[in-house]
Order: sequence, then C-alpha cells, then structure tokens
Amino acid sequence: TEAAEAFDVSREPQAIREEYGEGSFADACLLARRLVERGARFLELTCPNLGHDRWDQHGNLRRGHEDNARAVDQPIAALLHDLKSRGLLDSTVVVWAGEFGRTPFAQGGDGRDHNPFGFTIWMAGAGVKPGLVYGETDEYGYKTIDKRVEIHDLHATILHLMGLDHERLTFRHTGRDYRLTDVAGQVVTAALA
Repeated sequence: TEAAEAFDVSREPQAIREEYGEGSFADACLLARRLVERGARFLELTCPNLGHDRWDQHGNLRRGHEDNARAVDQPIAALLHDLKSRGLLDSTVVVWAGEFGRTPFAQGGDGRDHNPFGFTIWMAGAGVKPGLVYGETDEYGYKTIDKRVEIHDLHATILHLMGLDHERLTFRHTGRDYRLTDVAGQVVTAALA
C-alpha cells in the first residue's frame, strides 16, 4: 500500500522537481532519493535509451555522448545535492560506472572502441574520501600506469562501504571457494574517508 505513494514523484515540491530536471532519468534519480529515504538498500539506475547505444558509442560518438550528458548530468547533480541536504549521503554509497572505458583514439572515424585497460569510475557518499583521484593512465588515457584497481578490488571496496567483509562471504562448493569477489580483491583503503 505504501509503494504507490513512494513511486509518485509528482508529490515532490515543484522546486525539487525543477532541480532534477525533466525526462525519465530525472524521474529515476528523484525516485531513487525517495526510495533511499524509505530504507531501500540497493538501487540501480541505467542511462536512458535515447535512440542510440547509451554510452557504448562505436559510432556517432559526439552526438551520442552529448545527448547522454544532457540527460544525466543535471539529475545526478540534483540527486547528490538532495541526498546530502537531507543527511542521506552519509549513509548512501553512490557509484557511477559503465561497462568499459573507451579508447582514446577513433574507431571508424566517429566512434571509440571498448578499452579494458584504463577507465574512470567515480564514487561518492558513505565512507568515500571526497575529491580523491586514485590511479592514473598513460598520457593517451589508454593504459593504467599507476594504482591499478581490478574489478574485484572495486567490488571489495563497495562491499566494505556497505558494511560487508567480502572475505567473510566465502563459501566452499565442490572443493572450490567462492565469494562475490571471486576469492580475489583487496579493499582500496586509500579511497576510504
């Protein structure tokens, strides 16, 4: 019975709705804040499909990324501001990530290919050190040259920020150890506040 009220973003004051902006992603960010307020423990938001492959721009990169940035920048900034002003950012971990980085050189003239060797993920909120830049790529942005973080390290760090010790989540099955970080990963303590 409470779900209908929680999902009704029209109940928000006009000033809040204007801060988030218009569009499906703006509504999703506002809904995310409303659900965090009500105790939701995990939410995933996906960039809207604007008629192209979201951030996976193998062609028409400039138009695609400009469209995406217009759709997500204002709502994300509003979500972070709103969470912080309500005291919710202290207990909420926000992670912005994609599937891959992009190569620093063109693919087919107006696109960029996947780059698993160096890309950016940002985090904010509960226990994340504000303003930290961790790691570095070469001068072309192609390969990591300092403080490489593997995906298992990222997962271990996120679990730590959520109050979970990834190593304690290990279980044995058919003679092999398993866990969410695939029995790998180290918490990136330098990223912690």
